[in-house]
Amino acid sequence: MSHPALTRLRALRYFNTLPTLDARLSDWLLLEDSMTRRFEQQGKRVTVTLLREAFVGRDEVADELALLPEASRYWLREILLCADEVPWLAGRTVVPESTLCGPEIALQKLGKIPLGRYLFTSSSLSRDFIEIGCDAGLWGRRSRLRLSGKPLVLTELFLPASPLY
Repeated sequence: MSHPALTRLRALRYFNTLPTLDARLSDWLLLEDSMTRRFEQQGKRVTVTLLREAFVGRDEVADELALLPEASRYWLREILLCADEVPWLAGRTVVPESTLCGPEIALQKLGKIPLGRYLFTSSSLSRDFIEIGCDAGLWGRRSRLRLSGKPLVLTELFLPASPLY
């Protein structure tokens, strides 16, 4: 059974063009750096509640397929990023199996380690884009990131307790 925050994350509708955002929303939604680091800068202890981590077929990552190379299976990681035990963000990472070679195999072994702690220590990290989405008053974003040129998609939904609101 899916966590309610993940249901809301999958309901995000992305804007074709960047909407006019106030400075506070823009500061959070267009952040190029680690969201984990941003939460820690708020003086909070950041932890991960791991909801799901497994290989899945194409049908379970249908929303991300157009953004990734075709693969027979994908590594799916769904989490809640918590600040002082309060969920601030729901995250969903989809990684084609072809990305999981070389040092990037570590993506399968993160467990309760925040993704940002791994990604933003890599000198080979780049971001192709950030798409902004909203559903029922909750904001989120989706990015295609590359590690050593190998893609993954990260979707983040800011939950009501997060400082974005």
